[in-house]
Amino acid sequence: MQDQARPNVVVIVADTFRRDHLGAYGNPYIHTPNLDAFARSSVVFDQHVISSFPTMPARADMLTGNFSYTFMGWEPLWLTLHTLPGLLSSAGYTTMGIVDTPYFVRNRFGYDRGFDDFIWVRGQGDDTRPHERSDYRSTWRSESDRLVARTMTEAEGWLERHHDEQFFLYVDTWDPHEPWDAPEYYTAKYRPGYGGRQIYPSYANWREAGLEEDDVDLAHATYCGEVTMVDFWIGRLLAKLDALNLTDNTIVFFASDHGFYFGEHDFFGKAEWLNTLDAGIIDIAQNANVPAWLRESWLLTVGWSPLYQELTRVPLIARVPGMEPGRRSAMTTAPDLTPTILELTGIERPGPEAMQGSSFADVLTGRRDEHRPFVVSSWPLYFAEGEMTTAVDSRPRRIASYMPITITTPERSVILGGPTDTPEMYDLTTDPHEQVDIWASHVDEGRALIADAISFMEQQGAPAEYLEPRRQALERAAADPEPVSANPGEPSEG
Repeated sequence: MQDQARPNVVVIVADTFRRDHLGAYGNPYIHTPNLDAFARSSVVFDQHVISSFPTMPARADMLTGNFSYTFMGWEPLWLTLHTLPGLLSSAGYTTMGIVDTPYFVRNRFGYDRGFDDFIWVRGQGDDTRPHERSDYRSTWRSESDRLVARTMTEAEGWLERHHDEQFFLYVDTWDPHEPWDAPEYYTAKYRPGYGGRQIYPSYANWREAGLEEDDVDLAHATYCGEVTMVDFWIGRLLAKLDALNLTDNTIVFFASDHGFYFGEHDFFGKAEWLNTLDAGIIDIAQNANVPAWLRESWLLTVGWSPLYQELTRVPLIARVPGMEPGRRSAMTTAPDLTPTILELTGIERPGPEAMQGSSFADVLTGRRDEHRPFVVSSWPLYFAEGEMTTAVDSRPRRIASYMPITITTPERSVILGGPTDTPEMYDLTTDPHEQVDIWASHVDEGRALIADAISFMEQQGAPAEYLEPRRQALERAAADPEPVSANPGEPSEG
């Protein structure tokens, strides 16, 4: 039975969902009627920025309330971390996770920890398991066979069985992640006469990859179609809450982990991945963890992959019973979600040494207008030149350069790489798409912001060796503010 003093909680996560593709965030073109209606009855956050990137580090942020990029990467969830479902379960909630994102439990990743029950809706596959992906897609006969449809339908069924309990329901769909293969009638909304052709992202400069502008436009149309399909099925789940009379005592959050580039900054993808066909001649760091078979195989190299606003600014919409709808300009980030939910449900949170995020419940209620002065968005900080990683899909990749971090304030963004990379800086008030680099004319302001960001990461316990390259970049910027290269971060192959 429910404790009427405590609300139920539903968290809905859609992967790779660009904020600027929602009507609620000003897009007049893409059809998202259900999420837009949800936003009209909710609090919409206009300055929600990611912390850890990409997929699973972002989930670690959401589910543990920590800045995972400072101490871990794409890897099993640390057993020492508290989880939101575990804390809620201990407090008497029935906790359920329903996901089709394929990495939660694969390879013993353990992101189901703390849930009383957990369903992995299989079939998404990934680039390392094309057989799994193609085999499942061969069974599709209708829209209801798509993964987002099956995942939301599973969630609806679970609610029908457990709506009279005190519950926490976490629903996570990998859609609209590529491949973008919604039914053709969705894509036809954005590409009249669409004939079914699909394009997979190049994860590189799209021109250098041999693509035409129309290729990227076609891919974007298929993405928009998938966004609209995701909106439809999330709308089904929200309608089920209403049908079960749960709307008035259930907190609902909608969020995403990151966005995607469709030609912006010349990228088509989330990062730059380079094929290195002769793994025997590349420069690998001396202490890197290299599989024994690596030199007998080909290798992907992660090139210069900055996190611009198309990736870092994501939707966050919260509907809280009894709370007036509206918009909030306070800066928030993913690790703040868990402590906020704990406060809203009246459950004591672990201390700051065990949970680094900060509740924004006072921002939700309107008692406070500000939350964070800036947010640092980052790949795992251990991503350094010559290191190896198995992100993002358990396939080994070599890191070609220090992966840049992004520091975002309401007015500025700074892209910071390693010791030899000149920072970039943008005025988001006049240049929200980050086209005009103002670093050279705002060096003092930029250095101060970088120093604050390094201090913040140090306070979160980031190891000194992870921060040293950033300190060196700051010191070089202080000594010589002029650019040293027209191509910062350009990968070298040893």
